[in-house]
Amino acid sequence: MTAQLLDGKALAQRMQAELAQQVKVLQANHKRPPGLAVLMVGDNPASAAYVRNKERACTIVGIASYGKHFPADATQAELEQTIHELNQDDRVDGILVQLPLPAHLDSVALLNQIDPDKDADGLHPYNLGRLVRGEPGLRSCTPAGVMRLLEEYQIDLSGKQAVVIGRSLLVGKPIALLLLEADATVTIAHSRSHDLGAIARSADILIAAVGRQGLITPEMVKPGAVVVDVGINRITDATGKSRLVGDVDFEAVQPVAGYLTPVPGGVGAMTVTMLLHNTIWSYSQKFAGSVRLNSGT
Repeated sequence: MTAQLLDGKALAQRMQAELAQQVKVLQANHKRPPGLAVLMVGDNPASAAYVRNKERACTIVGIASYGKHFPADATQAELEQTIHELNQDDRVDGILVQLPLPAHLDSVALLNQIDPDKDADGLHPYNLGRLVRGEPGLRSCTPAGVMRLLEEYQIDLSGKQAVVIGRSLLVGKPIALLLLEADATVTIAHSRSHDLGAIARSADILIAAVGRQGLITPEMVKPGAVVVDVGINRITDATGKSRLVGDVDFEAVQPVAGYLTPVPGGVGAMTVTMLLHNTIWSYSQKFAGSVRLNSGT
């Protein structure tokens, strides 16, 4: 048996083409494009690459980009002031603070300053509360992307045993809530869980979201399980060439799993696409009688 790949890159490309058509319709009615502001602090190479990818994707679907790049020594007050200005800017429908931030900045406090209706990353407490209550709203991009990918491949979650390894606010907790909403039985495991291998082997749906290369080995995977690799780790080989790998030992797990996401080409592409989706959804909510998009869940 060889796992079927869950091709996030192909799905993301198709979704972006569909979003571009939706933007054309919306812009014709409302006389301006949706707008997204990404705030980046410092010169972290990985963050810079992510921001470039987001800006390119905005161009593809017709979203106006209002990115702001701050020096590494930018103050909390400067960033908060910028967020307040963007909250009041009618051209801007989505605001995202690129993480991680330099150590002297309080990322939680900054995220909480974003208008919940412009919270493109779905991380404001107001939007997380909507998720807990099962109400429509902006969803965290990576978890929403995972759910959309599972939906695309018609993977039935109802009644299945799902194990999420990782308990971050960015991925682990919201994906667990989304899986619960889809009627899965959910276990959250983490660094202090006893016998992680046994917990993982119980999963029909295994989500790895830790950020540790090769964490998931074939002995931890139930034969035929759906394995979703959210981890992104940059490694350098003996020749000095760098590449991205996930939390799953891909080559070793592929003969065991039923479905498997590659890294890159899996969840990462979906994360950017759901960011665009969230921005367009926020834009559509501003206009009475506008074309309504679903919440991505």
